[in-house]
Amino acid sequence: MSETFRLENYLARIGHNGATAADLATLKALQLAHLEAIPFEALDPFLRRPVNLDPASVQAKLVDSRRGGYCFEHNLLFRSALQAIGFQVTGLAGRVRWMSPPDSPLGPKTHMMLKVDLTEGAYLADVGFGACLLDAPLQLKADIEQTTAMGTYRLTQSDGLFSLSAKRQGGWRTLYVFDLQPQIQADYELGNWFTSTNPNIPLTTRLIMERLAGGRRYRLVDRLLSTEASDGEVVAERTLRNASELSEAMRDIFKVTPPAPAEEIFDRAGS
Repeated sequence: MSETFRLENYLARIGHNGATAADLATLKALQLAHLEAIPFEALDPFLRRPVNLDPASVQAKLVDSRRGGYCFEHNLLFRSALQAIGFQVTGLAGRVRWMSPPDSPLGPKTHMMLKVDLTEGAYLADVGFGACLLDAPLQLKADIEQTTAMGTYRLTQSDGLFSLSAKRQGGWRTLYVFDLQPQIQADYELGNWFTSTNPNIPLTTRLIMERLAGGRRYRLVDRLLSTEASDGEVVAERTLRNASELSEAMRDIFKVTPPAPAEEIFDRAGS
């Protein structure tokens, strides 16, 4: 994507007017600005629409229009921005564990994240995990708690796999497991096709949106809209009653112009 990437358009989209040096401060600023400006939304899989990962499609959707995307789109875009600035970035892939019982077998690699190598060491950067968006890059070090403005996280390592967990009110919860094997575009195309078309994947059957802004985590699952504080406590929750309320939430909270009428999305979210 870097050959046709328009960095100035991306920086304008996320509202970043600061430095663009390949350092930790810039990485942190870009990750937070990206998450506030471009929401996680899986409307295309939910509406049975194709998700295209070619450079032009990703930029047209997430940068040039008022849309968000899901992990592959977000992290491919973020990787291109970082590389255009001069960061050393490696694309990785993970196996999602968020909804999986602890003793269940590992599933396929259906999530994308990034390893960013800095003078301070390697960092995990991820702007696309829609169940628990990470507001800051994490040191790629095991067995230390890392607290950001929006949560506390921990990486552990066993049998060649890193496991990323978030501290919740009920204890630690695993987001995904991954290794450091670099991925190529074909790996992401395969994972993208599986994730966006498989009827057993939540993104194809449930309306899921999430955005971080102003120290709050906004999440929509089907018709349930919730707001979480930085410690994960739910401070507001309500069920959207009609398509008009859904349209307002998409416009005002998630900053999304949907690709289909709100009535169609609302009806499908209640089916």
